[in-house]
Amino acid sequence: PPNLVLTLTEGRAWAELATSLAARPILMCAPRGDGHPVLALPGFLASDRSTAPLRQYLTDLGYDARPWGQGQNLGRFYKMRDVLSEKLETLHRQSGQKVSLVGWSLGGVFARYLALTHPNAVRSVVTLGSPFAADIQATNARKLYEAMSREGPPNPDDLIALAGDLPVPNSSIYTKLDGIVNWRTCIPKVAPNAEAIEVRLASHVGIGVNPAALWAMADRLAQPEGTFKPFSRKGPFALAYGR
Repeated sequence: PPNLVLTLTEGRAWAELATSLAARPILMCAPRGDGHPVLALPGFLASDRSTAPLRQYLTDLGYDARPWGQGQNLGRFYKMRDVLSEKLETLHRQSGQKVSLVGWSLGGVFARYLALTHPNAVRSVVTLGSPFAADIQATNARKLYEAMSREGPPNPDDLIALAGDLPVPNSSIYTKLDGIVNWRTCIPKVAPNAEAIEVRLASHVGIGVNPAALWAMADRLAQPEGTFKPFSRKGPFALAYGR
């Protein structure tokens, strides 16, 4: 897990939010959406309130941004995966379009599961500080997660699948200064439709409102359906991205 020093600096998330508000005119210059639905999945112990700024941004860019509508995310992967599968299928059926998934932290783990099991309903996946690879127990929230979720250890086969290839374009946005999860757990396997985008100076708690992360997310979601081109680390936040 990240050391205590990094964990204690997670309060900088407020500065990331303030910076995004100040940079709003610049953020609105990101590639526009085509109106397809985007389902935002919050992190552990968070709710739709945490993704409200993110969803408002996507709505303003022209997407049909939707909340997950399940209250506080208490983990419970094996229960929630069935609930979210039904929600995804309903949204896919009602909209008549494939759904992009944006998952923050644990929400990104759910998003990858949905992409694996419902490829015909998912257009793309963007994760924000999500621990889905390597040793996913390398997190400072492990004991709390186990206590709140009341589930036993995850099935090893499920962990292997979540860390493997996805059938849809997927982008993992992460920070090496993550104070909650080890950043190495956010790195996907090398694949033609997968990439990792480092955002320097971001925090785990604030990456979902970080302006550079929001820009990268918008850029990824704007890709035409069925296509994938690696993220170009250019534009107004170029200096914020790692190599």
